Amino acid sequence: MTKTCYYDLLGIDRSADGSEIKRAFRALAMEYHPDRNKDNPDAEAKFKEINEAYDILKDEDRKAAYDRYGHAAFENGGGGHGGGAGGFGAGFADVFDDLFGEFMGGQRRRQSAAQRGNDLRYNLEISLTDAFAGMEASIDVPATQTCGKCDGSGAEAGSSPETCGTCNGSGKQRTQQGFFMVERTCPACHGAGQVISSPCDGCHGAGRIENERTLSVKIPAGVEDGTRIRLTGEGDAGFRGGPPGDLYIFISVAPHPVFKRDGTTIYCRLDVPLTTAILGGKIPVDTIDGKTADLKIPEGTQPAQQFRLKKKGMPQLNTGFIGDMVVEARVKVPSGLNRKEKDLLKSFAELQAKK
Repeated sequence: MTKTCYYDLLGIDRSADGSEIKRAFRALAMEYHPDRNKDNPDAEAKFKEINEAYDILKDEDRKAAYDRYGHAAFENGGGGHGGGAGGFGAGFADVFDDLFGEFMGGQRRRQSAAQRGNDLRYNLEISLTDAFAGMEASIDVPATQTCGKCDGSGAEAGSSPETCGTCNGSGKQRTQQGFFMVERTCPACHGAGQVISSPCDGCHGAGRIENERTLSVKIPAGVEDGTRIRLTGEGDAGFRGGPPGDLYIFISVAPHPVFKRDGTTIYCRLDVPLTTAILGGKIPVDTIDGKTADLKIPEGTQPAQQFRLKKKGMPQLNTGFIGDMVVEARVKVPSGLNRKEKDLLKSFAELQAKK
């Protein structure tokens, strides 16, 4: 059976350059790809022919041989696709690169051995008074750090990592499964693209060691429950010279036995003697800053009545704004009255009844 001319298959002239050949191939491969032509039984054969033509014409030496001898240049072990090196699998690898490489960031790049370190999380609980005033906390963080003996290379002194021979430094391996190319992490280098024949005895080839370090963290005034603080570069050390990760500190504010917080507003309850609630007066009230303020109680104060103390609440983070404090009166009814006190109250009740 006479084979179709490769140039005719791709619809190009013999004078076409590499970019024209590639452009024609891409258009036809997209058109005849089996996944796009599941109802066309002839698409698979056409797709194979297009790949075969492109695999020959994209290579200058093989193209020159084809221009001179035609299909005969690749028959009988001459390097053709029927059973020679390359085959349909190699052609399909080009389809994978050319059609989908742009979605992976353009040209396929070699896997870099250097990798960024992991980010870490640290949960820090503080009191409401610390959240009000701000503080400087000392925390112990278990993390990895760059090995000092090998400077993170993982190799012993006098040696260095070598390019992985299994994946040629890409960190990936491809295998063909039918019409699909499956890409997996290289089992020899575990995706690093490099192997270490003489590992460092300090880190056993990892380039990093486990270590706990103490950090000083400034907690700003006004932080709320759930606030996240990022410390750049304080996470795990990078792998094989990669940059370190970051440390994220998540703040939780412990409940206070007296004060309740809602944003910048502080709430509390204050016991008010019955006589003060009736006659009025002043009562000292504790504030979140550890001081006291005089709260004026007007005559006839009712149970659960609220009073607002300006600028006695929480600061707003990074703004300088100070919230208010809301005090709820909890009128205290006396118990254990003596006879005289009871007589006075009875007289008071009789006077009230005559009004």
